[in-house]
Amino acid sequence: MHPALSVIFFTTLSGLGYGLLAWSGVAALIGTSPRALLAALVLGVLTSTVGLLCSVGHLGKPLRAWRAFSQWRSSWLSREGVVSLATFVPALLLIAAFAPRLFAIDLGSASLASGIVLAAAAGLVVVGALATVYCTSMIYASLKPIPAWTHRSVPAVYVLFSGVSGGLAFLALRAIFGATPSRMTLLLTIIGLGALALLKARYWSAIDTTPLPVTRGDAIGLPAREVSVFERPHTEGNFVTREMVFVLARKHAAVLRAIAMIAFATLPALALAISWMLPAASSALLIIATLSVLAGAFVERWLFFAEARHVVSQYY
Repeated sequence: MHPALSVIFFTTLSGLGYGLLAWSGVAALIGTSPRALLAALVLGVLTSTVGLLCSVGHLGKPLRAWRAFSQWRSSWLSREGVVSLATFVPALLLIAAFAPRLFAIDLGSASLASGIVLAAAAGLVVVGALATVYCTSMIYASLKPIPAWTHRSVPAVYVLFSGVSGGLAFLALRAIFGATPSRMTLLLTIIGLGALALLKARYWSAIDTTPLPVTRGDAIGLPAREVSVFERPHTEGNFVTREMVFVLARKHAAVLRAIAMIAFATLPALALAISWMLPAASSALLIIATLSVLAGAFVERWLFFAEARHVVSQYY
């Protein structure tokens, strides 16, 4: 499949943004610094919004994007749009709740910052953010003509990438505002990075060893026949060949996989290990880890599209 930059930016940035919102919701429930929480909520909303706007760039007619919201009963794309925007409502309520606390403004017992409303909004942010990322993954995992995307680990990889990148961003913001992460937090984050690396390695191994479920004979209506190509079906490129038949050399894919793995797993884990030994440098190291995961996610997501083979490629 053609790795369109608009979709890569969409899945990467929205994953980071909604992961940040999910951890912000958890922090609001258990209690944390109002300044760090407010910064995380604002950054999460902004990053998610930028990611969603990037997705519009891949549409043939962006002005008609609003029509997709009506198809939520049958379309994962529509569900993702509905849930993503719905998640902004409790997120904005949390921002409205914590902004007065930041400036030491007492709004009284009937304010949005009252316990029940705050807990409900925080819970909805967590559920909505995770549901949004899951819906995003299912946009691709539901496409049966692209076997690599229907692998059972695809939704888990999307959610785990969102959780890890958003979690690192949240820890970086807390460190900037003076809250050094505990060693247990760092250890759990390193374990999360390891789980992500293992899951992604298993996915790559699976798509390398699993052939397409159809053959060239199936493509031209001659199933169970040995078919060889002696003349291409088109003399020039067309929409199908541009969007669904992308060729990536195996040796190039191997190099890019290594780069992605180092960027989203090895370097962040190393930065967290150093932060364990040098707590005073936590803020800088966590920022580096966050940016490294984001860069690795970008390369991984490019490969996710470039390595996926549509069954129509058998015809071409």
